[in-house]
Amino acid sequence: MDTISSNKTIVFCDGASLGNPGPGGWGAIIIGSNLDAIELGGGEANTTNNRMEMTAAISALEHAKNDKKQIEIYSDSKYLIKGITEWIEGWVARGWKNSEGNSVANEDLWQRLNVLTKEIRRYQSISWIHIPGHAGIAGNERADEIAVAFAKGLTPVLYKGRLENYRVDILNLKASLNVKDRSNKGKRAYSYLSLVDNVLLRHTDWSSCERRVRGRSNAKYKKATSPAEEEEIVKAWGFSKEELQNG
Repeated sequence: MDTISSNKTIVFCDGASLGNPGPGGWGAIIIGSNLDAIELGGGEANTTNNRMEMTAAISALEHAKNDKKQIEIYSDSKYLIKGITEWIEGWVARGWKNSEGNSVANEDLWQRLNVLTKEIRRYQSISWIHIPGHAGIAGNERADEIAVAFAKGLTPVLYKGRLENYRVDILNLKASLNVKDRSNKGKRAYSYLSLVDNVLLRHTDWSSCERRVRGRSNAKYKKATSPAEEEEIVKAWGFSKEELQNG
């Protein structure tokens, strides 16, 4: 599906942390059924990426719960999506213990999210939809941009106004960078970029990039075929050229 219906409340949310734990941030975008766009965001001095992903969802739902339309939440966090749709019932049944009998990580946030979603479902439905991260989906890219800015201690300008004046093509779910990647197949690489623990490196060959990201669940990587494309990827990941290091 390349577009989102505008007769629902649409949420994009994302989280980021510079280290795990480390300074973190979260970002969310809400499109209400009245076609207003609202950006939310915040940060914490010492947190984790998973906690920021959850905080973004909780904050967005708190804001959206009064809009009596179906809510669709788009997130690139499998932890968030699987937790709320698959794992949480088992945790509750076991007294907030996981399958090994240990306390559930981030129990305080899961309890908040559980209570909130039950409250909302008395009046409306919630759909949790996983999307690929850093694939050029406009809403996800902007939510990530907000989250990374707060993690870096910055204060980004957050939009609030009519959707028609919003600069982000939020209702488009097309993964534009994925399309670009397919067109890059077979083209000679200018560089390979890797992002691990919020450290961004440039590699001259795929083998060194692959060694760095292999086995790292939160790693990101991408091939650039020109200096301009490299700069575009760096910006999409929420970094500046000055933060790009040679691997």
